[in-house]
Amino acid sequence: MPQVDYAALTQSFASFVPSERIYTDPLRTLAYGTDASFYRLTPKIVVVAESEAEVLGLVALCRGQGAPVTFRAAGTSLSGQAVTDSVLIVLGEGFGGFAYDDEAQVARLGPAIVGGEANRRLLPFKRKIGPDPASIATAKIGGIAANNASGMCCGVGQNSYHTLASMRLVLADGAVLDTADPKSVARFRDSHKALLDGLAAVSADIRADQKLSARIAEKYRRKNTTGYAINALIDFSDPLDILTHLMIGSEGTLGFLSRVDYRTVPEYADKASAFVLFADLEKACRAVTALKSTPVEAVELLDRASLESVKTKKGMPVDVDTLGPDASALLIEARAPDAEDLGRRIAVILEAIDAASTLNGVAFSHDPQETARYWDMRKGTFPAVGGKRPAGTTVIIEDVAFPVERLAEATMDLRALMNAHGYTEAIIFGHALEGNLHFVFAQGFESPDEIKRYAGFMEAVAELVVGKYDGSLKAEHGTGRNMAPFVEREWGKAATDVMRRVKKLLDPQNLFNPGVVLNDDAEVHLKNLKPMPAVTPLIDACIECGFCEPQCPSKGLTLSPRQRIASSREIRRLRCDAPGAPELAAMEKDYLYFGDTTCAACSLCSTVCPLEIDVGRYTRSLRAQRRGSVAKLAAYTVARNFGAVTKAGRAGLALGVAAEGVVGTTVMATVSSVANKVLGTPRWSRAMPRPALATPAPAPTPADGAPVIFFESCSSRMMGPASEDNSEPLAVVAARVFGRAGFRLVTPEGIEDLCCGQLFDTKGFPDAADLKARELVERLGSADPIPVIFDASPCASRIKAFSGPRFQAMDLLQFLREKVAPRLTLSKAKDPIAVHATCTLRKAGLAPALMELAGMCAEAVIAPPGVTCCGFAGDKGFYTPELNDHALRHLSEALPDDCAEGYSTNRTCEIGLSSHSGRRYRSILHLVDEASR
Repeated sequence: MPQVDYAALTQSFASFVPSERIYTDPLRTLAYGTDASFYRLTPKIVVVAESEAEVLGLVALCRGQGAPVTFRAAGTSLSGQAVTDSVLIVLGEGFGGFAYDDEAQVARLGPAIVGGEANRRLLPFKRKIGPDPASIATAKIGGIAANNASGMCCGVGQNSYHTLASMRLVLADGAVLDTADPKSVARFRDSHKALLDGLAAVSADIRADQKLSARIAEKYRRKNTTGYAINALIDFSDPLDILTHLMIGSEGTLGFLSRVDYRTVPEYADKASAFVLFADLEKACRAVTALKSTPVEAVELLDRASLESVKTKKGMPVDVDTLGPDASALLIEARAPDAEDLGRRIAVILEAIDAASTLNGVAFSHDPQETARYWDMRKGTFPAVGGKRPAGTTVIIEDVAFPVERLAEATMDLRALMNAHGYTEAIIFGHALEGNLHFVFAQGFESPDEIKRYAGFMEAVAELVVGKYDGSLKAEHGTGRNMAPFVEREWGKAATDVMRRVKKLLDPQNLFNPGVVLNDDAEVHLKNLKPMPAVTPLIDACIECGFCEPQCPSKGLTLSPRQRIASSREIRRLRCDAPGAPELAAMEKDYLYFGDTTCAACSLCSTVCPLEIDVGRYTRSLRAQRRGSVAKLAAYTVARNFGAVTKAGRAGLALGVAAEGVVGTTVMATVSSVANKVLGTPRWSRAMPRPALATPAPAPTPADGAPVIFFESCSSRMMGPASEDNSEPLAVVAARVFGRAGFRLVTPEGIEDLCCGQLFDTKGFPDAADLKARELVERLGSADPIPVIFDASPCASRIKAFSGPRFQAMDLLQFLREKVAPRLTLSKAKDPIAVHATCTLRKAGLAPALMELAGMCAEAVIAPPGVTCCGFAGDKGFYTPELNDHALRHLSEALPDDCAEGYSTNRTCEIGLSSHSGRRYRSILHLVDEASR
């Protein structure tokens, strides 16, 4: 490769890609260059591309400079195929396209749409894509196709290779081919005749070699992602079909997939799952062999160590501690178009398994919630093991396939091999129906001895899988760098030479992702290993899988939770190994904004993390560490004089409203936006509230009703409705609604000075936060506790942590759904309404209750997909408005024109939602009030 002038290349990129989407600084190149594998390469340039035209321009410039290019979708790949030390092109939202041809039952998907989101959009058609990797809620279509990822239920027949309908791709020479467009196909056949003839020649050579053809056919009867999909060379005769199917599983080394069209498969509503225990692995594997010929959808194997790793997870139906040392389990699923057919299929499955050979019989559950917990538990095995590894080590997951008829023997051999190399804590699980096993173990790379141990183990694995069982060294996770040195070991020289010919034909400059899939360096799998230094127990368990990212409001704006953790680890490493390094100072400086200021600290990442790692809590801990004595004294002073602070807040709003009345909303918003960027002052918008009434007159309530206290958050006590909103004060509405349901509203004296402490906690003042929380509990608690209803979900959640037997804290939503609504007659609004479940509701599992309550009050309820945390984050919507802007960038387009009202459970969230949707968002209490009149 020629010497690349990356500075000049960066300038060239900036000529047609906005500079805010080009990263060369140490922090973001490190963060965006991190994937789920145990390899670390830091790109020289990261570019977020939003269109095919941008990709074509970037590739052309890289081709001219000889700069290698790697494409990145979600970065959930595990084998080192999405890292580079050159140019990394990250797919932006512009590649998130979705279209469905109902007649052909084909989904046309952009490479940046998440697999789970594609399935959500296909659900109304009762269809789904075939591949179903465990990472489908995070993995994107580009990566799923480029790695030929399969999963728990799709087997071989429904993977990307076998369900591909057509595609649009970009080759290394800049050619674009859309196989769904006859004109594009005709042009390509003419312009790239030599390429297509070359592929035809390779295919002819293979067909002439009967031994090689037979070997290829046999290898692809089971899962196999080692090397290229050279089965395309014998499965198809048209070079165009060969080309497109070679792209599947090519890991970005042969071309860029700018659209993938799948023939969808049925999504059956009738499903049932069984969790079956066996005394040992051998008995479980024998049952798998028996199940192979039955109409079963999936069979997942978990060994004793796997069960131990997830024994505390929700959904575990047995007490793992009571099981013997060799116990194993099968998670079995059956699906059918209707209940009657499902019953027949289950009957066949039951006949195949001898219930007497099990520890708990074979009982299928039809309960969707229960079976979902089974499968969530299974998906959590890999991350759960990673979370329990020793600090400073990494977690490695290998992915092999054996002939199903020899699965029991092979599994026992694999366990013995791991024990012999000192990996006694490793777990074995996987898609047993396909003979596909994953084994997970902790590995340190800090010393030469540890690296030597790993190298020896991998050699032994290759010998076992290939030498003894002629299996697949990579069944579904892709070759990457991890298995590239072993491709020829598995395939032999003839087949590997075919792969080299394919690469040379399609990418003669070795421009795309060099070193991945094919690599002549026999030790590449032992190089560029990712350091995992211990930082804090709050994040040390993270394996950087990326499952957290879709929930994060700042992902795509600055950093995601995974990127915050990866950056923190690198900063810690540099502090220890290179304290004077210039990149350390740059990373520490930039992290203040990219890692801290723009973190909403909403903790939604913990709700999808299999290890429940809370990066929001980590961020709050960093803020607390940075607070000096002066800042802490100021926070303590504010806490002690909180009543005066709320009055000052109302006075400030009054001034703002007055100024808006003089200069107009547009001028006010423009001036405040400039001031926000220059001075850090709050940004104004049309949805900004008027000051709340200091002492609103509550409506009368029944004298003999059950007493309740309604506690308004400090934001509600400061912020009333927006200027154009004539809604009544919340306390007045609460008194009226509670009274209708037979409750008597009690208003204690002196609550103006009370606060739950949430705003202090998020800013890094935990002592002041706890001071206010204790004060509130002591003031409103009593020997005969009266329920205290909090209008804001974050406040209710925080106070519950301090609640003792003398205090009954309840979220307003929970109180309305469980206590109030059953006592009222509710009429449904005809027009659709929008609802937003706050982060706190989601974490507390109350989001379904919000939908239920809203559904009792309106004919149509819309919870816009893709909107998680609103990003307002207390007061960040005022002072760091770009976070709120980014989090709600798709809100308005997700709501129909006839939806004019929205509801939530937190005042500041409602301000941001109103501003970005153009609709009025208010407390859910207003909806119940109007429905119960």
